[in-house]
Amino acid sequence: MFPRIFHFGSFNLPTYGLMAAFGLIFGLLLIVKLGREQGLDPDKLWNLGIIAILSGIFGAKLLMVLVDLSYYRSHPAELFSFSTLQAGGVWSGGLLLALAMCVWYMRANHMPVLRTCDVFAPGLALGHAFGRVGCFAAGCCFGRETHVPWAVTFTNPLANSISDTPLHVPLHPTQLYEMVLELCNCLFLVWLIRHKKFEGEIIGTYMIVYGVGRYFIEFFRGDEGRGDFLGFMSGTQAIAICLVIFGGLLWMRRAALAPPAPIKAAR
Repeated sequence: MFPRIFHFGSFNLPTYGLMAAFGLIFGLLLIVKLGREQGLDPDKLWNLGIIAILSGIFGAKLLMVLVDLSYYRSHPAELFSFSTLQAGGVWSGGLLLALAMCVWYMRANHMPVLRTCDVFAPGLALGHAFGRVGCFAAGCCFGRETHVPWAVTFTNPLANSISDTPLHVPLHPTQLYEMVLELCNCLFLVWLIRHKKFEGEIIGTYMIVYGVGRYFIEFFRGDEGRGDFLGFMSGTQAIAICLVIFGGLLWMRRAALAPPAPIKAAR
């Protein structure tokens, strides 16, 4: 649609980058707001947010390379190309690495892990929703050809050159499917965190809702590099199933966890 906002000489402002920045800013603001309500230190939340962002970006790009390793082995220069640097990568890879790094930071700084993860879940969903709007503008993460009434047709040659987006072909707007999924997920989680009954309920719900939604959205994706697992599902679908399982395990643990005690919000 609109891969870049404007360009002046060699400088250009990609739409994806701008929307990702908005997602990071508004996601972190939501996290800190909810964290205050849950009695968490805002400074530690900001630091944790930066770690989550950096590790999420690296993890998303790393998994993108791994699922299409044969291509990058044949074209090693593409690892540092503009298209690779601009690509959002594979979201689930970013989520997994960000979770691992965040757990390390939380333990090192004596933060309550499950409560902190609960606070981060709505912000993750909100930031991801912004990111998918950026994907739609850039033309990446596009869907399969379709003739449903809401199909979208890309015509910008820049989208094709950056992401191999098919031009003049009606496609499923999978980017918008996921944007709606994550926006609804965010709104639901913001409501749920104020009514939660056990620690880990919110991050567990996030994993279940996103995992189920992403699994089915994968059937409509048309871009290459989806990976392959056991010959009948994409690598991303396998990760989505793991997210659902792990989220379910957090829910199963609720009987062993006492309800969180009321905590005075941090100032």
